[in-house]
Amino acid sequence: MCGEPIPDAHQHVVDLESHAMMCTCRPCYLLFTDATAHMRYRSVPDRYLSFPDFDLGPGQWDELEIPVGLAFFFRSSKLGRTVAFYPGPAGATESELPLAAWDAVLACSPALGLAAPDTEALLIRGPGPGRSAADCHLVPVDACYELVGRLRRLWRGFDGGQEARDELAAFFDRIGRRSVPAPADSDGAPASGAAASGSTASGNEASPGTGGYR
Repeated sequence: MCGEPIPDAHQHVVDLESHAMMCTCRPCYLLFTDATAHMRYRSVPDRYLSFPDFDLGPGQWDELEIPVGLAFFFRSSKLGRTVAFYPGPAGATESELPLAAWDAVLACSPALGLAAPDTEALLIRGPGPGRSAADCHLVPVDACYELVGRLRRLWRGFDGGQEARDELAAFFDRIGRRSVPAPADSDGAPASGAAASGSTASGNEASPGTGGYR
């Protein structure tokens, strides 16, 4: 952003118009931490939450019309709605999210509304073989693009292959250890100043691509 050299471990801002990630030095990152300011960029926070009571059955997952078993969801302030992306051999592919089905998910789990627009995402792994319940974590949006990039490098065949499945399991193990339970009494309102905490993602795979998973 400013031309200063940045280390491998650095932070990101998101372009609210294009959803693209930009790698930044710490001073530039701090310029865009005010979630109420009317600016083109917004700093990506470093918050990880889990939802122990999250419940999403196979039927509800099917209603979301996600063709694979993994997706991330975030609210686009530009579009004024939630958008969904899933991984594949070409990168992150946007799904046509049925808003009524997503509203039903939020109605059952109001705490999911804690995610800050544009900068935080709900990463959901749907039910699958050997896993009767879905997993859901609130994560920085750049972590989702990092996961997509990792899977893209390993993808083999139609369903991703064993290496990609192992990488996915390891990624969920890492964010599971990093996550703290969402407040039990949350009303789903995003926390003020949620974008002010610092991310330390490497950023090598943080740019959105274009592009099944169980």
